[in-house]
Amino acid sequence: MKFGIFYEHQLPRPWDEESELRLFQESLDQVELADQLGIDAVWAVEHHFLEEYAHGSAPEIFLAACSQRTKNIRLGHGIMLMPPGYNHPFRAVERIATLDLISNGRVEWGTGESNSALETGGFGIDPELKKDMWVEATEQAANMAALSPYPGYQGKHFTAPCRNVVPKPFQKPHPPMWMACSRRESIQKAAEMGIGALAFGFFEPEQAEPWVKEYYDIIKSDRCVPIGHTVNANIAIISGFSCHPDATEAEARGLDGFHFFGYGIGHYYVFGDHRPGHTSVWEKYEAARDNIQQDKGRGCIGTPEQLRDHLRRYEESGMDQIIFIQQGGRNRHDHICESLELFASEVMPEFKERTAEREAQKQAELAPYIEAALARKDWMTIPAEDDLPVIPALPKQRESQEARTKSIEGMYTDRTRDGSIFVPGEDPGLRRPQAGGDD
Repeated sequence: MKFGIFYEHQLPRPWDEESELRLFQESLDQVELADQLGIDAVWAVEHHFLEEYAHGSAPEIFLAACSQRTKNIRLGHGIMLMPPGYNHPFRAVERIATLDLISNGRVEWGTGESNSALETGGFGIDPELKKDMWVEATEQAANMAALSPYPGYQGKHFTAPCRNVVPKPFQKPHPPMWMACSRRESIQKAAEMGIGALAFGFFEPEQAEPWVKEYYDIIKSDRCVPIGHTVNANIAIISGFSCHPDATEAEARGLDGFHFFGYGIGHYYVFGDHRPGHTSVWEKYEAARDNIQQDKGRGCIGTPEQLRDHLRRYEESGMDQIIFIQQGGRNRHDHICESLELFASEVMPEFKERTAEREAQKQAELAPYIEAALARKDWMTIPAEDDLPVIPALPKQRESQEARTKSIEGMYTDRTRDGSIFVPGEDPGLRRPQAGGDD
């Protein structure tokens, strides 16, 4: 079983001028430490306008910075918002490919749609259509990453012309794809589409076991028809996290941040009224703290022995990865680092010992099912070269046939400047008869 760390980039009020600077710099330090300790993945969300709960609006920038301070840790979009109003599929693929290249092929491509009124309203996305938008954009984004050229698409929610999207990702045909899942039905949908399930539902091991079984049963069935060009059969779950030799201290350091995480979900996705720039989610949380149910799951908050026992139950359920919410609420940077170090030294080794063999057995078992699933896919085809469009340069499109014979050199050069680059106004490779000359 593998382990990841998770970043919403939470920042409860009040703030000072350096609050966000500290938040991101400390997060980068934590990821660098996690890589050194052998943590398998870092996951960063994409959210917009969710003050205090999530300041992670540009995960591709954060993950790119992580890539230059680490060597092995996988870099996960957890998730990239795929409806075209957030990210046009062309741009989504360009960013995924570039991150994959600068990280030497370490990207995990999580996808989703978001369900907050601040985000859908901010980007003009119809909440009733966003799921269909996700399906359409995600499938076409995979095609854009894998095909040279991409043939083009006339869809219900976006249109894209024939283009060859560059660069291409280092991982071929594209990085492993995932989707955000909050319910049993969405985990089943991930399996039907042949992609990993990022389960954000905080399920206990005993709850997770039948869901994991259902996921893999579907992967092995005729219901699995990949949305991408590969099958990524994995299921991961997020969990609270704080590790300390003393259980009371582990709770003191991590439980309040975990509860704020849950309260923030409720505020932005369920019951909250929010006035941008003024509502203090932290103050609302503090006012409600005594009424928050304390006996719900705490995840991986406790002593090394408690975490070991808890994680063994997840391992027995068949879970592939546990992703820790270590940066929640007002959890302190030094406490986060100390927890990671203690976990890596006293808990993680026994699971690492079993991971390689377990993964090899899984891949061998699934190989024929994945081959069959890929055979069921209706693949997008690339037209013959002669059937591909030719796109004239803009001046050729704008000007008449007569105007195209005139030089447009002045559009790009300034003869009064030293060092101006000469840009011909017509293709020098096409020989034109000179006036008064021979044919």
